[in-house]
Amino acid sequence: MLITGSAVAARRAVRRYRAAAADVRTVDCPANFRTSVLDEVLLVVAVDDGDPGWAPLVQACRLHSVLLVREQAASPGRHIALVGGGPGPADLLTVRGRGALREADVVFYDRLEPVADLAQLAPGAQLIDVGKTPGHHPVSQTEIQAQMIASARMGNRVVRLKGGDPYVFGRGGEEVAACAEAGIPVTVVPGVSSAISVPGAAGIPVTHRTVSHLFTVVSGHAPLTDPELEHLAGLGGTIVVLMGIGTLPQLTNGLLQAGLRRDMPVAVVERGFSPHQRTTISDLSNIVSAASKCSNPAVVVIGEVVAVGRAAGVQSEIADLTAAMLRS
Repeated sequence: MLITGSAVAARRAVRRYRAAAADVRTVDCPANFRTSVLDEVLLVVAVDDGDPGWAPLVQACRLHSVLLVREQAASPGRHIALVGGGPGPADLLTVRGRGALREADVVFYDRLEPVADLAQLAPGAQLIDVGKTPGHHPVSQTEIQAQMIASARMGNRVVRLKGGDPYVFGRGGEEVAACAEAGIPVTVVPGVSSAISVPGAAGIPVTHRTVSHLFTVVSGHAPLTDPELEHLAGLGGTIVVLMGIGTLPQLTNGLLQAGLRRDMPVAVVERGFSPHQRTTISDLSNIVSAASKCSNPAVVVIGEVVAVGRAAGVQSEIADLTAAMLRS
């Protein structure tokens, strides 16, 4: 097949067809086009690069009985998009997020997004794994930012794909600041946060009329200070803790000492939206022992809304609700 258009305008089409194992030839300007090349191709993809000199190509394709299809030019490069990948499944990625991936030349991705579908979501893009696991950061945040900026400066359209929402414990603010300092245009595409969606997948609303009119989202990566625990216990409403298994003993003990009720309902939702989703329910005084076999990724929900979800049918210990949702 033959792809015509400037290298910048046609790069997306070239990348996509080569990723599909097509035998691709390219012509980047009308002056280099020779009608004889049409004797060797079955398909011409004409990318609209704005050059009127391509007009004879249409007639040449007709004379040689070669199929001609037209495509819009790729979006301009030298740009970075921070895309929220949502809680995991590809169908919870936003339409705008899918569009950014479709236009991407390079994707830097974490471990909690729809990585299994990336080859289809970003056809032909270079995929770079920069994911971190607890205690293991093979690529530092500073290096991730440096690589993103260097790739954009080479003329690429870069996507930084992150779990959940880029601005909810995703260090998106740091990456936007780094792009601004480097003079690279950057946009942020919001994502569905696991703070809301994962409890919802287990049947637990983070707010409920007459039960909770506010919720607080807390990072579970580091222990909270005593003043923070006292404030959290006194604030009321629902407490949602992301990646909170490692600090769960310190959190529950601190909340108890700060005066939160011992019988306050608590749920731990592991691996939300996966076929292995599991929900463990207990109360504040017993959740550490009840969740002794739980592991991250997990969302901890503390508050009366857990009882609301339980009354609606959430099972203790193992609630395979997501598997049922996926089957339906």
